[in-house]
Amino acid sequence: MKLQAKLLGYAGLIPFLLLNLALLFDAYPTSLIYILFTQYSAVLLSFFGGIHWYDAISSNKSGHQLYIAMLPTFIGWLCLTQTGAHWVLGVLSACYVLLMFYDKQVLTLPKTMVVDYTKLRMSLTTIVVLSHAVMIFAR
Repeated sequence: MKLQAKLLGYAGLIPFLLLNLALLFDAYPTSLIYILFTQYSAVLLSFFGGIHWYDAISSNKSGHQLYIAMLPTFIGWLCLTQTGAHWVLGVLSACYVLLMFYDKQVLTLPKTMVVDYTKLRMSLTTIVVLSHAVMIFAR
């Protein structure tokens, strides 16, 4: 995997980490931080469906993968409609983890690409879920 892709992946963590710091240092109203965090998390989750959409249409699959590709966007949108609910960040965290395991099992990209992508996703998902935990428990 290209260094540029890895750097962009890690750059995607910046809003999570900055919002965690803003919460911990009481930089902005808690409700605003929580809303911004939830919005970013939902948008980023929807992004991960894209790899399955591409994989399914490029390999002419017509099964469950096309439907799974749409789930992150739908779940993210549902979470956005419930921004103040306490369960939202738990649902988003669970979706990141479940989708990561689904990626490992289903993607039909070249093996080296899947291995590199899975390693990157494991690192990124761990940090994302930990930042969700900070947001949940520091609130």
